[in-house]
Amino acid sequence: MSAPADDTPVVEFTDATLALGDRTLWQDLNLAVHPGEFIAVLGPNGSGKTTLLRAVLGQVPLTSGTLTLHGRLGYVPQQHADDSDAMALRGRDLVGFGVDGASWGIGWRGRRERAARVDAAIAEVGATAFAEQPLGLLSGGEQQRLRIAQALTDDPAVLLCDEPLSSLDLRNQRVVVDLLDARRRARDTAILFVTHEINPVLPYVDRVLYLVDGRFRIGTVAEVMNSATLSELYGSHVEVAEVAGRLVVIGGDTDAGHHHCDDQGQS
Repeated sequence: MSAPADDTPVVEFTDATLALGDRTLWQDLNLAVHPGEFIAVLGPNGSGKTTLLRAVLGQVPLTSGTLTLHGRLGYVPQQHADDSDAMALRGRDLVGFGVDGASWGIGWRGRRERAARVDAAIAEVGATAFAEQPLGLLSGGEQQRLRIAQALTDDPAVLLCDEPLSSLDLRNQRVVVDLLDARRRARDTAILFVTHEINPVLPYVDRVLYLVDGRFRIGTVAEVMNSATLSELYGSHVEVAEVAGRLVVIGGDTDAGHHHCDDQGQS
């Protein structure tokens, strides 16, 4: 997609290394995320995908190098099946936490501004019809729409998406990805999208960051998602095939049905 007039990176890693204990997740990473860019972050279990987002959020310090941010961050988490227990929380309340967290006691003028921001975010994701319902009565797709709305309340320059399609069926995966893509095209919001399965986002991705055992590759889908590049990263033969418009990766730490199995713990 064409670059906006102001192409200052919203997130920029420069010579960045992150190690946890004696394990290096990545070393000398140089990555500039530009406005409106959709970057998929891929890699096997434990490769540091979620930790990359945590570094951007300021939750994990770099071991060396620099991380520069320009603009506000929005965070979209996974959709967990057990989130349906949230019967006491309305969808609107969840979105409101994006404005003021769990703090209350704001004045009348502040309440009106807060309500306007919540309403606008809910409308942007098409959730007005069910936003007053308890979160626990909503489907996984509806809950995830509201989590996107929560992330949008602060008008972020970049959305950090941590496996946001987890536990969603194919129809709702498409809905979520379409919402994110519409936002980035309308507002030049960059997207860092951690996923174990590239196929749902394949038509939208500008670049891929692929992490494996302290190594990484950055490039277009064609440049990274091929047998030669992945075999070099994994240090063993990996076969990449296109079947009915879907990428299938066989070998390394992969499994033929999905790009990778779900990350657990440190990812």
